[in-house]
Amino acid sequence: MKAIRGFTLIEVMITIAIIAILAAIAIPQYTDHVTRGRIPTATSALADMRIRLEQHFQDNRTYIGAPICGAQRPTGRSHFTLSCPVLTANTYTATATGTGAMLGFVYTIDHIGNRLTTGAPANWTAAVMPSTCWIVRKKGGC
Repeated sequence: MKAIRGFTLIEVMITIAIIAILAAIAIPQYTDHVTRGRIPTATSALADMRIRLEQHFQDNRTYIGAPICGAQRPTGRSHFTLSCPVLTANTYTATATGTGAMLGFVYTIDHIGNRLTTGAPANWTAAVMPSTCWIVRKKGGC
């Protein structure tokens, strides 16, 4: 008698179902993890921008004319654009606005050091956005 080799259709379907269930759990988790990994690009760039603006103020006694405030992207592969929408002699607000995969995220810092999240995708915000920090977690945590 010859031995039968191979898999039955039921065995293959069960294997595919298990893989589909694992993928349905793993892919959203991975996507959220990648998104959270991109946020420090914006926050560290804003912190650096704040230091440079303060240096410019110390040298010139005004924030106006700071070369760091042109719309730019931080070095490397960045998903944020930096700008200074508010720039006066005594005050500034620096903004990191998400682009591409990070569209919807908007982080700001001002001359006093207030860190605010003024925009985030709908599934990343808490019921009320925190007024004292940058959101770095999906449920609104800082």
